Amino acid sequence: MMEWDSNSEGSGDEQGFLLNDGGPSPFSVDSFLQMTPCGFVVTDALEPDHPIIYCNTVFEMVTGYRAEEVLGRNCRFLQCRGPFAKRRHPLVDSAVVAEMRRCLENGIEFQGELLNFRKDGSLLMNRLRLTPIYGDDETITHVIAIQFFSETNIDLGPPPGFPGKESARSSDQVRPRFSLLQPIQAAGRNICRGLCGLLQLSDEVLLLKILSRLTPRDIAAVGAVCRRLYELTKNEDLWRMVCQNAWGSETTSVLETVPGAKRLGWGQMARELTTLEAAAWRKLTVGGVVEPSRCNFSACAVGNRVVLFGGEGVNMQPMNDTFVLDLNSSNPEWQHVKVSSPPPGRWGHTLSCVNGSNLVVFGGCGRQGLLNDVFVLDLDAKQPTWREISGLAPPLPRSWHSSCTLDGTKLIVSGGCADSGVLLSDTFQLDLSMEKPVWREIPVAWTPPSRLGHTLSVYGGRKILMFGGLAKSGPLRFRSSDVYTMDLSEKEACWRCVTGSGMPGAGNPGGVAPPPRLDHVAVSLPGGRILIFGGSVAGLHPASQLYLLDPTEEKPTWRSLNVPGRPPRIAWGHSTCVVGGTRAIVLGGQTGEDWMLSELHELSLASLIN
Repeated sequence: MMEWDSNSEGSGDEQGFLLNDGGPSPFSVDSFLQMTPCGFVVTDALEPDHPIIYCNTVFEMVTGYRAEEVLGRNCRFLQCRGPFAKRRHPLVDSAVVAEMRRCLENGIEFQGELLNFRKDGSLLMNRLRLTPIYGDDETITHVIAIQFFSETNIDLGPPPGFPGKESARSSDQVRPRFSLLQPIQAAGRNICRGLCGLLQLSDEVLLLKILSRLTPRDIAAVGAVCRRLYELTKNEDLWRMVCQNAWGSETTSVLETVPGAKRLGWGQMARELTTLEAAAWRKLTVGGVVEPSRCNFSACAVGNRVVLFGGEGVNMQPMNDTFVLDLNSSNPEWQHVKVSSPPPGRWGHTLSCVNGSNLVVFGGCGRQGLLNDVFVLDLDAKQPTWREISGLAPPLPRSWHSSCTLDGTKLIVSGGCADSGVLLSDTFQLDLSMEKPVWREIPVAWTPPSRLGHTLSVYGGRKILMFGGLAKSGPLRFRSSDVYTMDLSEKEACWRCVTGSGMPGAGNPGGVAPPPRLDHVAVSLPGGRILIFGGSVAGLHPASQLYLLDPTEEKPTWRSLNVPGRPPRIAWGHSTCVVGGTRAIVLGGQTGEDWMLSELHELSLASLIN
């Protein structure tokens, strides 16, 4: 299927899309709508065996089957070699077929690659995505299939019943180069308008019931099917619904408050936050001061505000003050917030945001040693006051752990360093929505090696991803670049190893992985991707390099991002948070013995603030 590509240039309405295997398409919309090799099929899920009710011209051209030959049939005929074959060809992967059937039966999305056959018996590789569409009563009414076809190098010879010369001649007719695809005319019939059950639906139904359920990349592909869908996918209200479904209502609500968002528009914002084509570093100078100077503090974002708490001052002095930087202000400056009942001073702690404007501090190292206490502050209260949460059965006191929040109410804490330098591998959850919160250790059959200085990120709603840190390996400790994930929506949650030698379920994401590191930062981007930056890196590797991983992909792939602008000169000892969903603010940095907080660095993810 057609996809956005992060190397694209230009953002005009009629140019700048990329095909998976090619460069930019600097041609008009008319040509583009005719040339995309994206098959688009819709089936009726309310009828037995999912009969096809619509297929686009690309599907007809690439497969050689005309619409009137496939309407009313199940799409499995593409698994048979030729129109007369009755059984699935043995080369078709039965495991993929079984998984596709399971997804359809359970009403969940399917993505995978499947061997298909043209009408003339020649082979095709079909990268397929099936998306169920739900009606008002939550019943699946349709299934949309988006297909990206590519050639294979397997030569099976002519199929039974096809003379060799005739087969070759037929193949030449239905298998033009994708870059030369032209629309099919059939006795004056306009295929995009005739016999199309999908396009007989009203614009309102198409927008609200079907298109709004797709991902940003899929909307970009659907817009290339025909002129009517192209016009519908220019609708800003549609793009807002698509972004909200893909990124969550909290993220889209924050994005609406970002200066310049309305000017940029949801469609262009979705493109830029998906491809990161507009990402750039810039140096940001703000007013005010954070005094006294410090390191090992924690920071997080509350809407478009950056909040800083605590840290390690001169002579390892633990700090307990709170500062706020409002980036929506015309002249942002650090403000010292006067709060009541501040927690004991600490460093090596975590600071998180829950339920809109509430800050949560956990653990760290104070005057009397390690801590395991929890404090909450409502930043928008008339008189902000820190309030201690006496959670029952707390985890061991610790520092240099990692934490994140789920559902706006739950604090997740993982690993860290306990007394006597012992590394931890546990994971705890605290539900702050309860009247009397209780700590609960998440039971798992296997845990990643004990570690400190790692990161914990949330993606896909209730999934968490652990990366890096200083990990234990036998009696030794090494910097790590391993990736682990856990789905907390499962009844029996378990850690899965995405990459890591000798670990259960170990694999290796494609691309070049980041060098092993600790004390880095991980930024969760809209759509579930994780951005890794900085840290203490062994060897001569530049710590300022950016790495991107999408754990939602079937085969997660690391990408190294080359972002223009001025990155931080020193990439260790930082604290980073995402503000407004579009800006990663990097605080800290060391110059000699001073830690400078008046000069920040900003990674802009969209052009609305450049």
